[in-house]
Amino acid sequence: MTAYHTVPMPPVDATQFRHLLGRFATGVTVVTALDPGGRPVGMTASALSSVSLDPPLLLVCVGHQAEFLKTIGQAAHFALNVLAVDQEHLSRLFAATGVDHFASVPYRRGPDGVPLLDGVVAHIVCDRTTHHEAGDHMVFFGLVTGGETFERAPLLYFASQYTSTRDRP
Repeated sequence: MTAYHTVPMPPVDATQFRHLLGRFATGVTVVTALDPGGRPVGMTASALSSVSLDPPLLLVCVGHQAEFLKTIGQAAHFALNVLAVDQEHLSRLFAATGVDHFASVPYRRGPDGVPLLDGVVAHIVCDRTTHHEAGDHMVFFGLVTGGETFERAPLLYFASQYTSTRDRP
């Protein structure tokens, strides 16, 4: 058997990293929870993944600089609202800082009061289980406790642009 020796390579810079991962199409979600005062709070997120089928776990990443970090860090429950193709405006709204995201957004309260946005592709309701620090983000894990799906085309993000499965040739 031949032994291979490798020389450690330095990591790519942030610009190249964004360019490389920009070629990975992702769905666009708004993560929602209630702050300690019971007010609805949310944040646009595309850094999420399924983790396990048994038990049903997912993860969502929240940057250390995000206003939403404190809310999700204290919340017992959160929801992922998978945005539909006609909801780009919601993605942009919930990505903005210093605004009341829910002032003009139609939503309803789901299990445990978690805000569920209207007109989405899916709601995924979770109990927040644990979190881990990872670079400039915190990774929050959620046990999926419920949800619902709707027959709508999803909003996607690819190469720094919004798109959809409708845009396919």
